[in-house]
Amino acid sequence: MLPKNRRPTHPGEILLEEFLKPKKMTQLKLAQKMGVPIQRINTLINSKRDMTCETAILLSRALGTTAEFWMNLQINYDLFEARSRMVSHAA
Repeated sequence: MLPKNRRPTHPGEILLEEFLKPKKMTQLKLAQKMGVPIQRINTLINSKRDMTCETAILLSRALGTTAEFWMNLQINYDLFEARSRMVSHAA
């Protein structure tokens, strides 16, 4: 049986929908502001990369948030995924 709560939103989707789109900021502009390759931002937004502590700190500086905000999003996502895998293996 899967957890009843919906899957948490990946931090990359939050980054795109809640920060970049409203600010009309491109992935390239954010990457430049953070001093990282654009691929790092793109793979995060496409949920192909998880949030790291370093990326969380850089995002917090670039967007005026906290690193904890980004890491909490990732932790919630990871816990849901782990619980889902454990439930499916137990069945």
